[in-house]
Amino acid sequence: MKRILKWLAGAVLLAGGLVGTGLWWTYQPLALIGAAAEVSVEPGTPTRDIARLWTQAGVQTSPELLYQWFRWSGQARRIRAGSYEVEAGITPRQLLDKMVRGDEALETLKLIEGWNFRQVRQALAKAPHLRSAIADMSDAQVAAELGSTESSVEGQLFPDTYAYSRGVSDLTVLRRARAAMQARLTKAWAGRQADLPVQSPQQLLVLASVVEKETGLVADRSKVAAVFVNRLRIGMPLQSDPTVIYGLGERFDGNLRKADLQTDTPYNTYTRRGLPPTPIAMPGAAALNAVAQPDPSKALYFVARGDGSSVFSNSLADHNRAVNQYQRGIAP
Repeated sequence: MKRILKWLAGAVLLAGGLVGTGLWWTYQPLALIGAAAEVSVEPGTPTRDIARLWTQAGVQTSPELLYQWFRWSGQARRIRAGSYEVEAGITPRQLLDKMVRGDEALETLKLIEGWNFRQVRQALAKAPHLRSAIADMSDAQVAAELGSTESSVEGQLFPDTYAYSRGVSDLTVLRRARAAMQARLTKAWAGRQADLPVQSPQQLLVLASVVEKETGLVADRSKVAAVFVNRLRIGMPLQSDPTVIYGLGERFDGNLRKADLQTDTPYNTYTRRGLPPTPIAMPGAAALNAVAQPDPSKALYFVARGDGSSVFSNSLADHNRAVNQYQRGIAP
């Protein structure tokens, strides 16, 4: 009987020592093969495979030991899918906490006001750790993938900075950007002036894209919007250079010629009245709001001063004088 008691006592002490050693290990820094280790945990990945992925990525420990820690902690099922990055010195406990919190390694993509979708494609292609799904898709196919009823995705993305997990699809980012634009557009449409000469949220979006491209000065956007709204009301052509440039596409070499203004295309607002068939760029919130609530002016013309601001005129005579002063350098 005494021998049995001694054996049990020894077993308890051994077990306690093993537990104590295990707990001590969870607080010890893990060595890495390189400066950092990255792992992407897909939804449904088994815990044992997660441990193996970390050791394959350069964490120098036993995958079985790491797995047993995840399992013994009771938090294995709380590990979130995502992309994670760790540096040398992280402990097993901190590693597990990072995955349970979903503390991912994120990248960011900035979409700029006034960009067209061709420029968005270029930015997506250069974005780090972003998996390409749209490279071989047409613009119409991308629009369909995003759930749009429009034939083009042009103008449907809200310009902003988007954070994303490493390894996700570019469609994931585009879906978020489209949802953001839909929310902004819905809000602008709901707060629009009652007598605007636009018949739908899509038309508001088209006009906002023109306003976005016509001025870089936020303070002038409601005045620029007023000019185009006033022209639409009286059936006057919008006569917007950016729409003509958009219609030229990659043929535009930076120099807009008189022949370009006289060549009819669906986007030439000198030869055609009304709005162009689609947006020509991504408008920001200021442009959307400017079209929804344009300045209460009667101006029909504007000309750039050369410093980013514009001069607005109610009559052609006043406009011509402003053109002579600010574009041709002729004193009034």
